[in-house]
Amino acid sequence: MKITAYLVDDEPKALAILEDKLKRLCTHVTIIGSTQKPAVALQQIPELSPDLVFLDVAMPKLNGFELLGEFGSPTFEIIFATGFDEYAIDAIKHCAIGYLIKPIDNDELIAAVNIATENIAEKNALVKNRQLIENLSVKRFQDRKIVIPTQEGLEFLDINTITNFEGVEGYTRIHLKNSPSLLSSQNIGHFVKSLENTDFFQVHKSHLVNLNYIERYLNQGYLIIGELKIPVSRGRRNEFLEMIRTF
Repeated sequence: MKITAYLVDDEPKALAILEDKLKRLCTHVTIIGSTQKPAVALQQIPELSPDLVFLDVAMPKLNGFELLGEFGSPTFEIIFATGFDEYAIDAIKHCAIGYLIKPIDNDELIAAVNIATENIAEKNALVKNRQLIENLSVKRFQDRKIVIPTQEGLEFLDINTITNFEGVEGYTRIHLKNSPSLLSSQNIGHFVKSLENTDFFQVHKSHLVNLNYIERYLNQGYLIIGELKIPVSRGRRNEFLEMIRTF
């Protein structure tokens, strides 16, 4: 599938490197515009209607998130480029939006572009972009929403309603506080990565739990959440118990 792209980065060297990498590594992408000035991007992107926008997070006067907010209801797919900014990455990945850490790795660029291309075909950028804009205004992790890809489309769940994730044959069953569970088309590794350094802890290769919902820990190596009895692997027990003590 051929797609068009627009690039925004205030650093001319970074912009030139990204252009070169895209031309060499992602030949199905046609670059239809680029700029170092967010104000120019704000004018040109609606005129050019690219499928995909590469957007630097850290820019003077108008950063990448603020620029995105100026579009109102953006329908283009986004790949953010950022230095290591924990808050920025946290907000992005909960919405299933692509991001790259500078300096940009070739393999990570190819993977991000391939995922973006699939998303463009599915036309689901609008809802994800809206959710990112909403998440950016929420400071407390527990008050944010997470985007859950399912076989039917996308589900938007309040993070604080999720009790645990359970890996099931390459899929993930998501257990909720007061609602029936749902099955995501993503494997559990996707959610482990998305929710690292949060209130969730991977107690077993197939189980990621919300520490706020643990009711009991049994000496046999199980924890209880509601009616669920979840195993804690031997290799993770000491770390889990230490985490609980300091939680």
